[in-house]
Amino acid sequence: MNKLTVVIISYRVPQYLEQCIVSVRRATEGIDSEIIVVDNHSDDGTVEYLKERFGKSITLIESNHNLGFSKANNIAIRQSTSEYVLLLNPDTFVAEDSIKTVLQFMDEHPNVGGAGVMMHNANGTAARESRRGIPTPYVSLLKMLGNSSRYYLSHLPWDEPGRIDVMSGAFCLLRREALARVGLLDEEFFMYGEDIDLSYRILKGGYENWYVPAHIVHYKGESTQKSSFRYVHVFYQAMLIFFRKHYGHLSLLVTLPIKVAIYGRAFIALLQMQYRRLRNSLGLIDPQAEDFEYVFVGSQQMLDECQKLARQKGLMATFLHKGDELPAGREGQCIVYDTDAFTYGQIIDMAARDGKSETGTYNCSTKTLITSREVIR
Repeated sequence: MNKLTVVIISYRVPQYLEQCIVSVRRATEGIDSEIIVVDNHSDDGTVEYLKERFGKSITLIESNHNLGFSKANNIAIRQSTSEYVLLLNPDTFVAEDSIKTVLQFMDEHPNVGGAGVMMHNANGTAARESRRGIPTPYVSLLKMLGNSSRYYLSHLPWDEPGRIDVMSGAFCLLRREALARVGLLDEEFFMYGEDIDLSYRILKGGYENWYVPAHIVHYKGESTQKSSFRYVHVFYQAMLIFFRKHYGHLSLLVTLPIKVAIYGRAFIALLQMQYRRLRNSLGLIDPQAEDFEYVFVGSQQMLDECQKLARQKGLMATFLHKGDELPAGREGQCIVYDTDAFTYGQIIDMAARDGKSETGTYNCSTKTLITSREVIR
């Protein structure tokens, strides 16, 4: 039996996924582990790219259909036999010590059924989704009215482990024993909401869920198309599924306001989406987007390659050697780190200290620039 199985669901993000796998390999050195990638019928050459890049060093499951997040994860979990299972989003990269830190915590706390970590946004700030409470009717209503402190457990310190209710599916380390007791992901959730449902069932099964201050970057949504009607439908439908499953027995006086609020938020989201589309169609571009500047930091080889890339793509760019003083963090700036010159942990730490600039990476072996906005090759 392996110690750990890392499950990553793939859908049309080959370069993000490649970086994720590389970071996982670094983070699992010395751990008896395996990586299983389930491709949800990508039609952009992802499968061929993965085979060429990683060969048989990963297990690749090629689905003929888009199965959704829950079903694809369950297929991989059933094929594995490890003590722990890590569900990981493809648009993430992990610090070299992150997985070891969480595994050690769970080994030392046998009543912990699942654990999450500190997820960093693209600008280095801590993502509130790292620690969440159960969205009870009261907590859900407060959140929809603008008070999200109870949902995001704002009272918990970031630098200490703490008990939480809900783990994020972007990084969710699960004890197989707990999964055997409470069941796998509910496949009624196509995407979104399944992490909340599973976390809640783990608590009901007598286990605890914990936040551990280990670190990853989550680009948030590069694996989904958040500007589409389908996204809005799937996201808010997942909220309704969870609410119906766990709170459908409550009085209509309690459930009706929540359902109205969910439909209201979905309607507002659609209006905002149409407004953005209208602005784009009229050519109304955000002035800040035109002033977006890249700061490349790394080895001489990386700087030479990125100078050529910047000329080819017309990028506003500054070039600094590793060890040079970085510019002050600001919006409209992306600091691109050389993944051969820096560890992923160092990149996350520098991004967290910056807190304003977006974080990008450049890989000299693949000649690929990855940011939260785009992939440039």
